[in-house]
Amino acid sequence: MRRSIVSSLILAGLVQATPALAAGIKVAVVAPVEGPFAPLGKQIVDGAGFKAGDRGSEIVVIPETCDTAGSEALTKALLAAGAEAAVGFLCTESLDAALPALTEAGLPAITLSVRSDILMEDALKNKWPLFRLAPSGNAEATAIVDAIVNRWKDKPIALVDDGTIHSRELVEAVRAALAEIGMTPVFSDTYRPAQEQQINLVRRLVKSGATHVFTGGDRQDTAVIARDAIGEGASLTLLGGDALNAADLTVPLADGVLAVTLPDAAQSPEGKPFADEMRAAGIEPEGYVMPAFAVMALLEEAKDRAAQDDKSLIEAIAGKGPYPTVLGLTAFNAGHERADNPYRLMQWQGGHFAPAAAEGAAP
Repeated sequence: MRRSIVSSLILAGLVQATPALAAGIKVAVVAPVEGPFAPLGKQIVDGAGFKAGDRGSEIVVIPETCDTAGSEALTKALLAAGAEAAVGFLCTESLDAALPALTEAGLPAITLSVRSDILMEDALKNKWPLFRLAPSGNAEATAIVDAIVNRWKDKPIALVDDGTIHSRELVEAVRAALAEIGMTPVFSDTYRPAQEQQINLVRRLVKSGATHVFTGGDRQDTAVIARDAIGEGASLTLLGGDALNAADLTVPLADGVLAVTLPDAAQSPEGKPFADEMRAAGIEPEGYVMPAFAVMALLEEAKDRAAQDDKSLIEAIAGKGPYPTVLGLTAFNAGHERADNPYRLMQWQGGHFAPAAAEGAAP
């Protein structure tokens, strides 16, 4: 697949630290091809396949069923593929089944989706060659705490959750981390989710004196709270988590709402030229498309580094880097997690999330 002059120059700049480009790499792409997760699987295949065309790399698609019944067939297909690495893995069940065999074969696996911390602990204990491009389980809460401390340290803050397990655990993790540095919210509450209005919650927030609110709920509930705050004339700054990075339902998200979420790689300086080419080729760079593109680039560069240093591919992934990708500089730490926290503080403005403006500045 030929690239435009612009993106070819960018790609050359990304890998300029590598003295010579080796041949491409053969990668097994483990992803659902049918059923409810098939659209997500197609995103992985599209992104990996688009990048593979740059250097003559090859992908072999291994269907992922996301149930234990298909585990044996998946493992056999992986070992028969003749691949040098495996990527994708939307489901924990697939990794549980395949990792022992991949370890025996000396093949690294990189998951784009699974966020189970227990699985990563097992991988380290059993010395499985598993790496996680997806954020770790506590990365979101860590980034939220950083945002609150950096921007709201002297503000009267409130923490509210919607009563669901994820929301309660996220808000509690934030509360505990803030307590360790002496920050105590002036108001805490659990609201009832999926309501047409949240006026009573807004009024309780105002009465408490809170001006800055972290809500652990989803996009729809946060949009309702923001709308009702505006209707009540309440000056509330709202911050949410990654759940806000979703589509509007019945109430649009108001401009100015903050979210700690993953930035859109298709809009980044590194990723936009490639995203534009994908669209021209009929591929929308959404969901897992750009991460799959990035992990293919990382594997190609890691193979180059392994050949240069006379190391295995696993060693090059684990001990080298960072590797420049459309997600930015990407490396893995000793726990085989991303070395950087990929979450960023973003602000909803004009129909999309963009890097947040400074506190008090016009977005």
